[in-house]
Amino acid sequence: MRAKITYFVTAAVLVFYFVLVGSRGVMLIQDGKLITVTMGLAVLVLPLIGIWFLWANTRFVTRANALAAELEAEGGLPVDELVRTPAGRIDRDSADEVFARRKAETEDTPNDWRCWFRLAVAYQDARDTPRARKAMQRAITLREAAE
Repeated sequence: MRAKITYFVTAAVLVFYFVLVGSRGVMLIQDGKLITVTMGLAVLVLPLIGIWFLWANTRFVTRANALAAELEAEGGLPVDELVRTPAGRIDRDSADEVFARRKAETEDTPNDWRCWFRLAVAYQDARDTPRARKAMQRAITLREAAE
């Protein structure tokens, strides 16, 4: 729940920022001089990119959470079997062992979104966020193709 609150507060702050920057861009354009119009258009690009980025990430998280809920209903969520240090950090060897199993599972059934979901979790546990995102995107794509 804490993560959701943090996400919504951050999103609200970003939207406020986008509105603030966008209004400054419009004010520059309304000045009517060539240089201020050019600067105003350049300033308007930033909120547009930010809005797209926020929308794309919100969409990704929403879809990933839907897959997690579906997998939980099926009883297929990966069990946390990782060894942790006294400080609570995941032991690297333990994460590598679980990752190897998840990777083999995914290679055996490459068109099963459930395997890709579990592989994404294993990548995240191994602190490989870019590959975790790609694996989760693959799971989302496979799940949507199955509908």
